[in-house]
Amino acid sequence: MSAPEAGPRRTTPPVVRSAACISHADPAMSLGALPHAEEVLAVCAHPDDESFGLGAVLPAFAAQGAKVRVLCFTRGEASTLGETELSLGEVRAEELRAAACVLGIRDVELLSYPDGRLADLPLGELAGLVEDAIAGADLLLVFDSGGITGHPDHCRATEAALEAANRRRVPVLAWALPEDVAGRLNTEFATSFVGRGVTDLDITVEVDRELQRAAISCHATQSHDNPVMRRRLELLGGREYLRWLSCYPGSASA
Repeated sequence: MSAPEAGPRRTTPPVVRSAACISHADPAMSLGALPHAEEVLAVCAHPDDESFGLGAVLPAFAAQGAKVRVLCFTRGEASTLGETELSLGEVRAEELRAAACVLGIRDVELLSYPDGRLADLPLGELAGLVEDAIAGADLLLVFDSGGITGHPDHCRATEAALEAANRRRVPVLAWALPEDVAGRLNTEFATSFVGRGVTDLDITVEVDRELQRAAISCHATQSHDNPVMRRRLELLGGREYLRWLSCYPGSASA
């Protein structure tokens, strides 16, 4: 469980979804339709989030010609997976760099906030770092609100991205899970995945998981014994699902 937040809590900006964002009547209607973006900034909590979660979508954006960058808040040192005589945080930093090369990520900014404690930190502080990292990005890519797995760090990273995007008026696109996939995982593994119904999913994209699987293998400390992740990829097959958390007229989402 996350500890109480230090300092006054700032309200996460409301979800703003213009008509240009909406294509969710039937996910098949927008099959394969990633939005155009010149530069995508993925905001993550941990090394491996860019691969385990976003690892099929990021190279798809790169294949469209987008410059792809990653901002990662922690070094993942609190993970209970992976045994190493070296500092786990340093090992995972190297794993992230290797995976980024595989996925076509041009730049990685890896911060050193404490793993498992992002929710303790002032939202404004984290949002300021995202805002600084936005630079020329015209699209932010994040985990869905609820953090996909319910992890407090995932939730906080998305909250920070939303606040920064609200200040800079940059659209935010979230990687999401269909509720049937989340339900199966929760039943089989007693997990807490957060799924979305058809009307909440804006884009369904066909993906090639070859690069994602290669990037996952770069995270050797985290992928060796991870049946939940492998089952998720099996259930998703060759598709990923996305939803707009915020967008603005004339932005990448329009």
